Amino acid sequence: MKRELPVYNIEGTDFIVDVANLQFREKANPENVIPVFDMQDVGDGYVFDYSPKEKNIPVLFSDDTDVRTVKIPELVQLDPVGMAEKYGYAIRNVQDKTDFELMVDQQALGRRLMGQLPTVDISGHTFFVDIRMDMLRPKDDFLSKGIVFRQIDHYYNDEQEAYIIPYNPKTHEFQELDYDKIIAIPNNLIVISFPHESVLDPVGFNRKDGWDETNGLKKTNLRSHFEAKQVDWKETGIKVTIQENIKKQQKQKQQSKQADESRKTGKRQRRGPKL
Repeated sequence: MKRELPVYNIEGTDFIVDVANLQFREKANPENVIPVFDMQDVGDGYVFDYSPKEKNIPVLFSDDTDVRTVKIPELVQLDPVGMAEKYGYAIRNVQDKTDFELMVDQQALGRRLMGQLPTVDISGHTFFVDIRMDMLRPKDDFLSKGIVFRQIDHYYNDEQEAYIIPYNPKTHEFQELDYDKIIAIPNNLIVISFPHESVLDPVGFNRKDGWDETNGLKKTNLRSHFEAKQVDWKETGIKVTIQENIKKQQKQKQQSKQADESRKTGKRQRRGPKL
């Protein structure tokens, strides 16, 4: 039997507490949703501006003059059963916990705060996520340049929320392609995919930007280890680029050949009669 979700009243309007999707959904109008991560996390609850007229966080340039600041309790207080189910705890073990303790891997956080860097397995080789050095630094390979984040920023795919880059498994390095000249898929490279550095090491990313170390961890969580995915070259669109470059080269050769023939014809026409 499907469990009936708890209801929380916000300024006179009933909202269903939807822990599974981390949102508050208006009971009388399910399409009206207030996401938890659109609120300000204040540690012991969540604060946000609320428009009774819009029954939501007011939109930008809203004409509602009756906007109120609202604070709601933590989700574990509003729906302990839902939080236990979502994060894999027995209901008896969530009563004295905070949202942060449930939503963030405390063991991984402890290891990170003690100085242990997260790691990424890329095609069988371990890389350290070294935000301070702005790179994925290969383990036990001091000759490798590794994968420098500022060099691959144009490879970030917003739709897939990941970097998708050409990678040399022999040198353990990112290897840029000459997209204007490439006419064949390089047999010494593979394509790999992995998350943004703010996901790989949110603690280190927060430190770099001057934020509190635990800022946003409820949303991103954190892990100690990742595995990069290998992507088929066919999925990158490189074949289209290769075909275009081949056609371009063929056209250039044809134009060069015609130019040579034109020069030869011109020389014959200028040559005088033999005596």
